[in-house]
Amino acid sequence: MILAAEVMDMVDGMITNIAAPSIRADIGGGPSTIQWLGAAYTLAMAVGLITGGRLGDIAGRKRMFLIGAAGFTLGSLLCGLAWSPGVLIAARVIQGAFGAVMLPQGLGMIKEMFPPKEMQAAFGMFGPVMGLASVGGPILGGWLVEADLLGTGWRMIFLINLPLGMAALLAGVRFLPGTRSADRPRLDIPGVLLAALGAFLVIYPLVQGREHGWPLWAFLMIAGSAAVFAFFGRYEARKTGRGGDPLITPSLFRKRAFAGGLLTMLAFFAPMIGLILVFNVFTQVGLGYSTLQAGLAMVPWSIGTVAGFGVAQALRRFGRAVLHLGLLIEILGMLGLLLTLHWAGLGLTPWQLVPALAVTGVGQAMVMAPFFDIVLAGVEPEETGSASGTLTAVQQLGGALGVALIGTVFFDLLGDAPMAADFDRAMQTTVWVIIAMFAAALALSCLLPRHAREPEDAPEAVPAG
Repeated sequence: MILAAEVMDMVDGMITNIAAPSIRADIGGGPSTIQWLGAAYTLAMAVGLITGGRLGDIAGRKRMFLIGAAGFTLGSLLCGLAWSPGVLIAARVIQGAFGAVMLPQGLGMIKEMFPPKEMQAAFGMFGPVMGLASVGGPILGGWLVEADLLGTGWRMIFLINLPLGMAALLAGVRFLPGTRSADRPRLDIPGVLLAALGAFLVIYPLVQGREHGWPLWAFLMIAGSAAVFAFFGRYEARKTGRGGDPLITPSLFRKRAFAGGLLTMLAFFAPMIGLILVFNVFTQVGLGYSTLQAGLAMVPWSIGTVAGFGVAQALRRFGRAVLHLGLLIEILGMLGLLLTLHWAGLGLTPWQLVPALAVTGVGQAMVMAPFFDIVLAGVEPEETGSASGTLTAVQQLGGALGVALIGTVFFDLLGDAPMAADFDRAMQTTVWVIIAMFAAALALSCLLPRHAREPEDAPEAVPAG
């Protein structure tokens, strides 16, 4: 049931991107609707993940897993029944918030349910399952929309979570142990609210500013975000000084490895997630692919990702160099995509995309596989819990930022009444922006430690959600 929860979260994000053009065509809304379908979910997930694990320590991991699974399933039902863009976006927020409660509990319970010798085998199951989900997710999303099961159309991509969610709930009630941390920290509610406000103030104007002609309030909100995050940092420092339980351990930000890791993660995940969004709009709206064709076009990327994790595992002894090589390969994949777009133009077929997308997937996995272990090598063992939660939250925040930023670049280039040729030009320019961001991530990654901790010295790690 823990794996089922992970699969629901992973597949839901993938197939929503595939179905986004169909959703907009059915219930209306502007380009920002497509952006908010992803940004609302990942923004809620980012804020919730900071506190999700702590809620399990306070109220019990089994209880919070069941609450999270129930809320995620309810949110999926609301998504499937949504009658307007606003209702659907609100339901996506519910999904993301409860997903952030559900996911940390499962990983925490695995660490408690299995002895150290069996824990690696338990976590080892994530790789094959997540690999199958990454390959099958785009195909499933495209097929569900086109199959129009029971006349549901795109709604089935959310309704399919109902049996999975119910199975996770029933199995969780029956089989999961009731565990609770011996150390029960207090929840930093003001910290949560400040983090949520700061993130919202930067994401909202990036998504909505374009549709309103970039008014003054958009820039004031972005400036306000910086002020809120600065106040958040001072608040957390004062809370630590008074002996309280801060949301994020302030000492982490004085470490070059951790601060560099956060910046690298934003520079890497933002373009990666943003690319997935605009690629699906480009193929379906610009090139006229069906939803299933668009899903199949993503499969080489997914297969490349699975292969890339294997390559990264084989080269793990080279530490940070593997991450650098992955970023270079990903840039090479993007340059290959540019050449393919330039060469094929509007006659581009899914087969012509295979080499560039497969190379991109390999590079992506070679960055993701060693990233957390390398960054965590630069923090103290007692800071690992806070550092891991913050990194995972920033990973999700990077996704929301990418949907907002890359989506805004793409839709701004398209204009209000785009022709077919406009899609090709917008996509090529957007890919150049993505290449620049990957290059920035490569430069920032030089701030990271050269190697992860040796196994005997390393803190227990869990896969990123």
